[in-house]
Amino acid sequence: MTNSTSGSCLCGAVRFQIMGKFENFFLCHCRRCRKDTGSAHAANLFSTTATVEWLSGHELARTFLLPGTRHRKCFCTECGSALPCADDETGLLVVPAGSLDDAVGIRPEAHICGDSRADWDSALEKVPMVAGLPGS
Repeated sequence: MTNSTSGSCLCGAVRFQIMGKFENFFLCHCRRCRKDTGSAHAANLFSTTATVEWLSGHELARTFLLPGTRHRKCFCTECGSALPCADDETGLLVVPAGSLDDAVGIRPEAHICGDSRADWDSALEKVPMVAGLPGS
């Protein structure tokens, strides 16, 4: 039996299915991933054996490869949402965890590139949790 996980972009124009298992789940704090996400870290799943099947909107998917690096960001040109990226050279599939509609099934195994962590990204467990939007 093959594992499959469904995902989509924010506007719903791009839909995909990941066929296979994820081998790793990392929270990356490098400057590039923080720029990609506009957040404290990227939450990415990795697989060398899984494949992505585009169900709709594949023509809206674009890849930006940072010149002089292997760093790439795949996204929906309609809404900007992060999408899975396949690196043809390494065979690595990188899937943004937040792009998945189904349960991930594994927990992050490590925060990586901690030396690049944002200066405001510490002791966040002490920040109050609000169930909805502030003031609602």
